Formats: sequence, C-alpha cells, structure tokens
Amino acid sequence: MKQLSIREIARATGGTAHFEGAVEDVCIDNRALTAGCLFVCIQGERFDGHAFAADALQKGAAAVLCARDLGLERQIVVPDTRRALLDLARFYRGLFTIPLAAVTGSVGKTTVKEMTAAVFGAKYRTLKTEGNLNNEIGLPRTLFRLDDETQAAVIEMGMNHFGEISRLSRTALPTLAIIGNIGVSHIENLGSQENILKAKLEILDGMAPDAPLILNGDDPLLRGAQVGDRPVYDYGIDRDDCAFRAHDIRMTSDGVSFTVDYDGASQRISLPAMGKHNIYNALAAFAAGCLVGVQPQAAADALAGYVPAGMRQRIRKVGGVTFIEDCYNASPDSVRAAFSTLHDLPASRRIAVLGDMLELGSVSQAAHRESGVLAAKNADILLAYGAQSEETVAAATENGMQYARHFQDKQALSRELSALLRAGDAVLVKGSRGMKLEEILQSVYEEMGA
Repeated sequence: MKQLSIREIARATGGTAHFEGAVEDVCIDNRALTAGCLFVCIQGERFDGHAFAADALQKGAAAVLCARDLGLERQIVVPDTRRALLDLARFYRGLFTIPLAAVTGSVGKTTVKEMTAAVFGAKYRTLKTEGNLNNEIGLPRTLFRLDDETQAAVIEMGMNHFGEISRLSRTALPTLAIIGNIGVSHIENLGSQENILKAKLEILDGMAPDAPLILNGDDPLLRGAQVGDRPVYDYGIDRDDCAFRAHDIRMTSDGVSFTVDYDGASQRISLPAMGKHNIYNALAAFAAGCLVGVQPQAAADALAGYVPAGMRQRIRKVGGVTFIEDCYNASPDSVRAAFSTLHDLPASRRIAVLGDMLELGSVSQAAHRESGVLAAKNADILLAYGAQSEETVAAATENGMQYARHFQDKQALSRELSALLRAGDAVLVKGSRGMKLEEILQSVYEEMGA
C-alpha cells in the first residue's frame, strides 16, 4: 500500500483530525494489526471496533478512524466509519491508472473472477479479490492492496439488496465490467429476476460512459439489458451473433475444449473444468483479456492453467471414483450447472449428494423439488441431507428414481456413501456453505485412505 497522510485521509473521508502523520496500511481487525496502520472502528451487530481503538494505538496503529470522539490523541472522527472506509478506498483507487475489471452475476462470479485474473496475469501483474471479500468491507481491503507494482486488477462484487453494487462500483471505479448471468439468488430480498438485473446493472454507476460492458448473450435478461450508448461485448454459445462465440465443444473426463470466434478470428481453448457454464465463464474472461490487450494465445494458455478456487466444482479422483467437490455455495442455477457437469462426466454410475440451498425464501420448496427432478434425470443414486432436502428426495422418487434417500445425520450419509462407492463412479457433492458438506467428503476420503 502507498503511504497516506493524515490530511489526505481526513479530506477523503470528511473527517476531523488535529494531528499530523501518515499510515502504511488500513486494518479493521485489532487482532491483525500492522505497525503504522490506520485502524478503522467498524461497528457490527455483535461487535464494536470503537472498544478496541485505544488498544490498537498501543499495539502500534498510527491512527484510528472512529465515528465518535473517543478522547484519543491520534483519532480521525467521521460521521460513519463504514461510509468513510468506502470513501477512503475510492480515493486510494484514484491514485492508480490501471485496467480494473469488475465482475458480478448470480452464479459463478468467483470463477469468472479467477479466470479473468489468470488471463490478465498473462500480461499484467494483477491484483484480484481473495476469498469472498466482495462486499462493502472486503472490497476496500482489496483495493488497499494496490501498490506501485500493480498493473491491473479484477474485483468481484456481491450483493443482497439494492444499492450495494452501486456503492462498490463507485468505490472501485471499474474500467470494464462483466455480468455473467441473472439467476434467483437473493430473490427473497429483491422480489424478482428483473429486480436482480436492475441491482446487477448498478455495476455501471462507477464507470465512465465509454467503459465497456461484457454480458452473457445467451442469458435472456442480459440480452435485452438497457445500457444506453455504452459499448457492449456479448459472449455465448447458442446465438450466432455474439461478439465472442464458442463452438466445436468437446468434453473429456479432464475438462472441455472449444473454439471461440471473435472479431473475424478464432482461438482454440482447452479448459481443465467441466460443464457448459464454465465455457461461459471462460468466454467472459477471454473477452475481458482481449479488451485490455492480452494476446489471444496467451489468454488461452492462461485458461489452460486455471485451477478452481476452493470447493467450487473441483474435480478430484480417488480410488477410481471421480468426485465433484462443490460445497462452497448452492442456488437453483448452480445446482442445474452442477448436474450438467455430472451428466457430462464419463461414469458407470452417477451419484448425487445434495444439501439444502439456503436463503431462497418463498421459492425454496419449488427449488428443492426441481433439484429432485434433476437428480432423477441425471443421476442413478441420490443421498440428501437437510430439512429442505426432504422435498428433493420426494420429487426424485415421484419422477422414477429408485435409490433416493434422505438423512438427518451427515455421518450416517457418509457411511452409506462409502459403502456404495466402487471404481468408475462419479459423485457430485453440492450444497450451500452453511450445510458444510465438505465434512461428508472428509469422512469418505478417510474411509478410502485418501
């Protein structure tokens, strides 16, 4: 991080300070302070950073940013520390003239972010969002990692309500943006897919009028999105008129390859990831790379080396069994994509291990029943865990599935799965993060000696 003076911080945040000096870092956790940092007192439902301000100064913080007068010698008082954190991050972002891609979408935005960062990395020293730091606290922390060696950045933006992506975009000031799809995640808060589209389009609020927007041209809502005169580059598989179009698709047990046509040229891409949805993700990343000057072959080489982040459809082979580890999150759209991946895998039997999809509100029952229908069509065996997943098993059974069972206990499910497995099987493990289905995988792997 570049050094910031106290005067710059006060000016950027509208704060009041009666001392001089500078900071070398920005911290919000007093347990992870760095010497010379600015400690920002964030107040949450269960904690209040103001209680740790004096301790932060004693531990070596250069100053504290607080929302009330704490009577400390090195305090900067602002009306709202959350707002001030965004304002300061926006100011800091403005010190750098670099390509910055903002990425959002209902499903797969982290994968698009990772692929885009890999493509950018073929030409630039690239900063990317780490983990799930894609909100109003995490995004500023990412921006403060910009330094004089950074040549490009890829920033993920998440949301639950209207206004959130607008604030993130106005902070990060993207030079281009990607919207991957419009699904039903957070429909409980936003009410409809049309409202979700409106919320995602807030990503334009911090962009210059001529900054390009990259959209999934096969998504029916994005295809008709109204974005004024802004340059738009769409990508797709099903439509012939997309600016970046994939065809000649070939699936293997190790991934997928395809040819992308663009601007009168073609490029063959081999991707070590399964499923049609990952072709879309790679197309978005390839398009973004082309727009920032990455050579097509270099972009293809970067995608060939892509490694899935966390447990997001990570393929692992153990004892002749192929596992699809997809325990990070779940929504109706991502479950459909996961079943597509399971269907495409060569296997003697296909087994689906499903957990509840959380935070779906009024559509939860219908969504879980749809998962059961998908299981009946794409799998031979279904093992489900969680209260809502009883509906999944019921729907699978009603649609002709012979082996569909519901479990109240993860260990019981793990024992059942371990007993069933044989070489040649493919196993999908999919559920919301809160269901912690990785515990099932851990038990099964231990049983298999992995």
